Amino acid sequence: MIGRLRGTLLEKQPPEILLDVTGVGYEVKLPMSSFYLLPSIGQEAIIYTHFVVREDAQVLYGFSDTHERAMFRELIKVNGVGPKLALAILSGMTADQFAQCIYNDAISILIKLPGVGKKTAERLLIEMKDRLKNWGSSNTLTLASQKRDVDTGLGEMITANNAKEEAIIGLVTLGYKRAIAEKTIKQIYESNMDCEALIRRALKGLL
Repeated sequence: MIGRLRGTLLEKQPPEILLDVTGVGYEVKLPMSSFYLLPSIGQEAIIYTHFVVREDAQVLYGFSDTHERAMFRELIKVNGVGPKLALAILSGMTADQFAQCIYNDAISILIKLPGVGKKTAERLLIEMKDRLKNWGSSNTLTLASQKRDVDTGLGEMITANNAKEEAIIGLVTLGYKRAIAEKTIKQIYESNMDCEALIRRALKGLL
């Protein structure tokens, strides 16, 4: 089991990174809640990982801390929730925000996440409530008022068209339909916004 990686950040294409660890490049998929916390390309990053082995692929999922990884591991225990959907959920909200949704039976928020229909949302509420009864954080606030003040770790400036297209691809990878992704990015785009900033604002708007 690969549980933690420390290395140089070589590439960032939401939601995936390439991390150089003593000459070996690891491709890691991160939820956007963790992606926003990454340093700039060329700097050292520490990623807590969960390794998934399937018949057709071996995938590393990464997280900024063990708190987010713990929630990911709880999510994939839910019937019908795989790593891809868990990644999408934790891209739309942090682990603590998701816990608040469960505590507050906020099904109307959960169904706005890509891949989460009413039945899946109801299953999440039923199965996660007991699992998260001891979940807590001194920084956990109500969902309406919670705001995470983080360093977005913006990389080098890229052209507007590339930024928009990369943001669209990122949203599609997270499970949103391309038409919705294109419409959302077009509506929110402002000059000098890069891919990460676009995805951050798009996810807020989609919820």
